[in-house]
Amino acid sequence: MLSLDVGRRRIGLAGCDPLGITVTPLPALHRGRFDWDLTVLQQLCQDRRVHGLVVGLPLDAAGQPTPQAEHCRRYGRRLAQALQLPLAWVNEHSSTWAAGEQYRLSGDRSGRLDSAAASLLLEQWLQEGPELKPVQPFGDSAGTEQADGGS
Repeated sequence: MLSLDVGRRRIGLAGCDPLGITVTPLPALHRGRFDWDLTVLQQLCQDRRVHGLVVGLPLDAAGQPTPQAEHCRRYGRRLAQALQLPLAWVNEHSSTWAAGEQYRLSGDRSGRLDSAAASLLLEQWLQEGPELKPVQPFGDSAGTEQADGGS
């Protein structure tokens, strides 16, 4: 599994062992054009034998999508489709704050905080689900909206 905390400048990354027992923060990806991001993430997925993606959606306190959540949703769908991997969404409300507190990384701009947040998202997904779902072609959101509320 590969977890992504998608930001506009960086993508925090975390992975787990094949049994889903140990979650490890990975070096954050400093974003470029999508094609460049895809090349880097394809290699990472191949090297780590990734079988699915977990993408955080920053919902507000009421569980409603924020503008950044819409960006994350578009990016996650596009990436999963390009990598031909199933996808799950996790509500990442306050994950960056929680990661900063837990790992004492508040204010970090190196990417370590982003990857720590991705680790928390993956741990949450491993504990609670939802199931991975195949990505539908753009314009058809069947199978993806149900999990948007995350946990």
